[in-house]
Amino acid sequence: MKKTGLAKSDAKKLMGQMQTTGSAIFGNSSPAIIDKREQRKIDQALGLVPFAVKLNSELVRQLQERAKEQGLTLNEVVAEVLNKGLSAG
Repeated sequence: MKKTGLAKSDAKKLMGQMQTTGSAIFGNSSPAIIDKREQRKIDQALGLVPFAVKLNSELVRQLQERAKEQGLTLNEVVAEVLNKGLSAG
């Protein structure tokens, strides 16, 4: 990559960070934003693997509702449902 291309890439990254980090509102600091690369490393350390599937929209809505009711993330609810389904079979 040329020097100018590298500088342009760095500038885009910096601009993206500036847009995502908001100023503190009423003294509350904004939550820490984790870089995608860092998040990937954290997930790998936990043994998590990305797994994309296509599901019926009604099923996704039910999973989202269950996650909201239980106060869990969608990933945690899907893992729970899959574990229960696989152990029952």
